[in-house]
Amino acid sequence: MYRTHNCGELRIQDKGKKVKLAGWVQKIRKLGGMTFVDLRDRYGITQLTIDEKADRQLVQTVESLGREFVIQITGDVAERMSKNPKIATGEIEIILENVKILNASELPPFTIEDDTDGGDELRMKFRYLDLRRTPLRQALELRHTMAHEVRKYMDSQKFLEIETPYLIKSTPEGARDFIVPSRIHPGEFYALPQSPQTFKQILMVAGYDRYFQIVRCFRDEDLRADRQPEFTQIDCEMSFVEQNDILQTFEGLAKHLFKTVLGIDFTEDFPRMSYNDAMNFYGCDKPDIRFDMKITDITDSVKGNGFSVFDSAACIGAIVAGKCAEYTRKQLDELTDWVKRPQIGAKGLIYIKLNNDGIKSSVDKFYNSDELQAIADKTGAKTGDLILILAGERKITLAGLCALRLEMGNRLNLRNDKIFKPLWVIDFPLFEYDEETKRYYAMHHPFTSPVPEDLHKLESNPADVRANAYDFVVNGVEIGGGSIRIHDSQIQRTMFKVLGFTPEEAEKQFGFIINAFRYGAPPHGGIAFGFDRWCAIFGGSDSIRDYIAFPKNNSGKDVMIDSPSTVNSEQLEELGIKLISKI
Repeated sequence: MYRTHNCGELRIQDKGKKVKLAGWVQKIRKLGGMTFVDLRDRYGITQLTIDEKADRQLVQTVESLGREFVIQITGDVAERMSKNPKIATGEIEIILENVKILNASELPPFTIEDDTDGGDELRMKFRYLDLRRTPLRQALELRHTMAHEVRKYMDSQKFLEIETPYLIKSTPEGARDFIVPSRIHPGEFYALPQSPQTFKQILMVAGYDRYFQIVRCFRDEDLRADRQPEFTQIDCEMSFVEQNDILQTFEGLAKHLFKTVLGIDFTEDFPRMSYNDAMNFYGCDKPDIRFDMKITDITDSVKGNGFSVFDSAACIGAIVAGKCAEYTRKQLDELTDWVKRPQIGAKGLIYIKLNNDGIKSSVDKFYNSDELQAIADKTGAKTGDLILILAGERKITLAGLCALRLEMGNRLNLRNDKIFKPLWVIDFPLFEYDEETKRYYAMHHPFTSPVPEDLHKLESNPADVRANAYDFVVNGVEIGGGSIRIHDSQIQRTMFKVLGFTPEEAEKQFGFIINAFRYGAPPHGGIAFGFDRWCAIFGGSDSIRDYIAFPKNNSGKDVMIDSPSTVNSEQLEELGIKLISKI
């Protein structure tokens, strides 16, 4: 027996027990004639103590220890003289009787502590060391707990967990696929699934009316903090349902997770917001509603005063930063520079300050105090507030106001990561038009159903058709999205036609599911949640990396195992692949 207890479970009630522990040496401290060793395992830290007057061989063994040595110890549990309330075992220590070195360790390249001195790339290269740190252990424990609770809830709702294939057919619509060459079918390729979308719909045709899967998905797209080339979804589908059935079922899942994982009890229904309202009031389709500061469209109120920036703008929007009228010129110049960054793309920032002694603005030359007060009245601003205004092309202006709103929320400490404000965003456009290719693309995917009221406009006016789709948003992060699917073959053919597919192209890419629909497809719909994102939100992080055991870096590489990497020529020959050298 290597251990009788782990390093996180001994308490003052265990005083006097003889125990065996095993783990890694976290830290060694010498104080006077005493030596203290912090022993760490997955469960916590226990302090070990030895007096320099103890057995000489035992003292020498302790003196030979280094950070991250793997050791086994035997000793007696004693009450600590100097207690540490910051750790669960802080009232006890182990008086050492024996120490056995199970494995020595080289000096780690960074400190294995909560606040490490290692940079991102270094820690990812030595991920097995980084994973020893408490924050990452807690992140993976949170992920485990959430997965367990997801399965509990889904089982209680009679969902079946069914696995779908990882080697599937490539479908060019959507993000780029990862392609896998076939050795036994030269010149042909599998793709790794971006989602199990078509398979879960086929399961509905097969009569498995409640399906879910916590499943790995793959997308060959540019990376950022909340994206990885491989990620995990909670993938779900239901038959004989309408939109409200889906929202109620999975709002139940969300409430279950909030209650069981975080101890937060939501008793009221989550708000529902249309896509148009989200864009008009928040500048994006995933609004953070933890704070107000809505966008007000003032376009029609400010034109015609000779200010060319406003007179030439398609959209002029304002937000109100409460109690910020005392912002200095330096602070306002800093905000102006911030919105002019390429990531935002604004040409400038207009402000109106509602001071106690009157209104001051950067456009005083063009607007008198009454006109400025009229703008303030329209935005709902009060004395002491600061109005921030952007103008320009509508899409860029709304995106800029969204970013500015979130930045002001950060600066004013309005985005507390311990407060959660979930909502549903509904009534998305079914299509988006691409000017470059001169064609419509499905905003979600080609199997999304239009809302019944807009079905008659599917061919005549596709731009105005709303999707029977919905996104689940928490604190400005899209956690999940889904839709009611098309189950009528004629509507599906029309959808492919609007998307520019010939019947032959539709048959080639999606013939398997079109054929399945000929054999009695039930009305069905579903949703998929980004499990990694949901874990990060619950853990109070902007990045999903710490909630994935072995993530890729910003370049899509695993620097620990050096992947992706080249393969030898024999492997390529077996696959019928010839590399063309770059000139």
